[in-house]
Amino acid sequence: MRLGLITLVVPDYDQALAFYRDQLGFALAEDTDLGAGKRWVVVVPPGGGGAGLLLAKAVTPEQAARAGDQTGGRVGFFLYVDDFACEHARLLAAGVPFEEAPRCEPYGTVAVFRDPYGNRWDLIEPAP
Repeated sequence: MRLGLITLVVPDYDQALAFYRDQLGFALAEDTDLGAGKRWVVVVPPGGGGAGLLLAKAVTPEQAARAGDQTGGRVGFFLYVDDFACEHARLLAAGVPFEEAPRCEPYGTVAVFRDPYGNRWDLIEPAP
């Protein structure tokens, strides 16, 4: 078994693509029109490793209220990289908002950033 997709509720497909594809550097794996304003939009991390994100447009008030707070304010997403310094610099240059300076933890080098909706992410280079 493997985890294939994780749904991420977003207010707008194209705004989400502008961040995940254009700023983070994820690849657009699929963008299929399902009719009535609904799309099947999947982005995957560079290199294709790990699960993809299904960017799901909020259509109810309950869904819209969850966009950006799917994990109750906790870090909910973990982006592993091989070269923290390079990726951190690239993301900063792309305008990705980090909450903190990089820090070293027993599990690796890490810094928290947010997507445009408020979801918190760890950028991590695991310890050897």
